[in-house]
Amino acid sequence: MRTLLEFEKPIAELEDKLIEMRKLALENNVDVSGAVASLTDKILELKKETFANLTRWQRVQLSRHPDRPYTFDYIEKMCTEFIEIHGDRNVADDKAMVGGFGNIDDEYSVLFIGQQKGRNTKQRQMRNFGMPNPEGYRKALRLMKMAEKFNKPIVCLIDTPGAFPGLEAEERGQGEAIARNIRDMFMLKVPVICIIIGEGASGGALGIAVGDKVLMMENTWYSVISPESCSSILWRSWNYKEQAAEALKLTAEDMLSNGLIDGIIPEPLGGAHLDPDSAAARVKAVVKEELAKLAKIDPQERIMARIEKFGRMGVVVE
Repeated sequence: MRTLLEFEKPIAELEDKLIEMRKLALENNVDVSGAVASLTDKILELKKETFANLTRWQRVQLSRHPDRPYTFDYIEKMCTEFIEIHGDRNVADDKAMVGGFGNIDDEYSVLFIGQQKGRNTKQRQMRNFGMPNPEGYRKALRLMKMAEKFNKPIVCLIDTPGAFPGLEAEERGQGEAIARNIRDMFMLKVPVICIIIGEGASGGALGIAVGDKVLMMENTWYSVISPESCSSILWRSWNYKEQAAEALKLTAEDMLSNGLIDGIIPEPLGGAHLDPDSAAARVKAVVKEELAKLAKIDPQERIMARIEKFGRMGVVVE
């Protein structure tokens, strides 16, 4: 059964009416093509109006939609073949961070890395709600070094509410693992494309988000902190999460206007969860386009451009 967000309900009500109208027309052999066309146009207009005027908090809600495609969904739809690789060769295989090599249309052999969430309670527990431990970031870095060794480009698909904040994660060096990833990703000689496909929270996202191109899908967010956590710090309550989302300016449009990302990937009308195939096709097209451009640039030039790009972020001149 489809999960509806509050602002999606008026659209769903009209869609249900349309289905009922068609059903009655079929059962009674009545021509209602005019009414069907009129209602279809009304639904389309309402969708366009609704999704063109979403608040920042509503974008956050869309990024967390339970039907939204996750990392493995994109990999499955983008690749003709994929081989997952496990383990950090030190502690464990973190199920929240996944990675492996895949072929895109038999044109590109690419290393995919990303956080993976679960669809049901059992999967969410196994994937730790998409929150990696230090071994997840160390696995990611191990795979990146392997990709560099074999001259394979890297595509990072980011979707996490943050790195796991548990005591055991801190004991195993969560901060050091993320910092090492950030440092070493600057120096990778192969092209690196990073795409936020859902949530992009704090260092948990940044640990695999240093690339030549950093892109965001239309209904995603990227910030140093989630709206709920920001609200709890500033107002001692989660009830101000909408105001926090507005203050954080965390949407794709905000990030692009602040020069923190390189582009936005449009989603199907209503969000990626309504048409995962189209969403994946759009991501694949952008990945292929960017890889073709990056392949023409000398590796050392790419590294310097990567460093300069991130070095410019946050610089203010008065």
